[in-house]
Amino acid sequence: MKSYMAKPTEITREWYVLDAAGLPLGRVASKVASVLRGKNKPIYTPNVDTGDYVIVINTDKIILTGKKSQQKLYRYHTGFIGGLKEIKYEKLMEEKSDFALQKAVKGMLPKNSLGREMIKKLFVYKGAEHKQQAQQPKPITID
Repeated sequence: MKSYMAKPTEITREWYVLDAAGLPLGRVASKVASVLRGKNKPIYTPNVDTGDYVIVINTDKIILTGKKSQQKLYRYHTGFIGGLKEIKYEKLMEEKSDFALQKAVKGMLPKNSLGREMIKKLFVYKGAEHKQQAQQPKPITID
């Protein structure tokens, strides 16, 4: 039996919008990563970017379950000696909830040039408004 391999000329891209209000961060991120990779399509091929564009709105209303908001930390390094910084997710979600979702999705994509192309198809907004109305995005839900 032959395996199907999608060619770049066969790929059609759709636009989707996801309202993240009241949904857990990890579940939203995994659904978005799956659509960005193209795993929801029958022509999915691991080495070809077959994914769609995704718009996520209302990230300021995303929740973290359990005690994650007090215990989970976002760590980064400034590049200077002793420059390791830590921020609790409680503060990160208040100030930069769009950034937190983008980091979660990026961590679920391939760590190569294919993943860098996929993350460019993600648009994240804190509020309910977005700039991509002209593309007429279809709503998606988390099962």
